[in-house]
Amino acid sequence: MKNLSQYLATLLMTAWVGGLWATGYLAVPVLFYAQPDRQLAGMLAGQMFALVGYLGMVCGAYLLIQRLAVSGRSAMRQPLFRIVAAMLLITLVIQCGIQPVMADLKAQALPLDVMHSAFADRFKMLHGISSMLYLILSLLGAVLVIKSRQ
Repeated sequence: MKNLSQYLATLLMTAWVGGLWATGYLAVPVLFYAQPDRQLAGMLAGQMFALVGYLGMVCGAYLLIQRLAVSGRSAMRQPLFRIVAAMLLITLVIQCGIQPVMADLKAQALPLDVMHSAFADRFKMLHGISSMLYLILSLLGAVLVIKSRQ
């Protein structure tokens, strides 16, 4: 059973980090390149990022619980545990903090596109913060993958 939980942890880590990279650095750039309607592209990208965020919450929670089950409280001192905890925290900040505010700004801007409304500056600021956090999350994911094989 211990091997099964470790195999599942490896698969979930792969899904999470792979999903981050595939969505943020492949799918979304292609979407904005190929879709002339930037508002539609933004809406679709937002949905993809939300799904990757939910995936991250599930995977991060499992990875933390699995490490605690295997190593007990000493897991909290392990670098991999801390990396996953940081990734989960960043995911929660994006999903539960920044994204709802951005969605609210979009709704308040209607019928205009938020980028052509009075909320554009605030939206751009939040988008920038979210993008930086996503980059940090992606880099932590790279470290997680590398460290998990050592």
